[in-house]
Amino acid sequence: MEIKQNIGILNALIRITCGLTILAWSTAKMVKRPWRSTFLITAILGAMKVGEGIVRYCPVTSLIQEGMKMVPDKKEDDEDSFQETIVPYNPT
Repeated sequence: MEIKQNIGILNALIRITCGLTILAWSTAKMVKRPWRSTFLITAILGAMKVGEGIVRYCPVTSLIQEGMKMVPDKKEDDEDSFQETIVPYNPT
């Protein structure tokens, strides 16, 4: 698996902005309630989004793109295969 940039610059800026917002919110909540582990997990997820935006690489996007390459393409030009998929109307 080759790691290369797979998100655009606008997507990266949105990820950085949202990630910093989530990170700031969760750290502010952790100050009030340090015993809650939910805010720590949220801070980790926000930091991950910031990292994805800086590096411009998203592993989920890469996984989906690799999965789409494995799906066989259907031939849409062939009308016979299209007719086989249509169920005829039966009013009874």
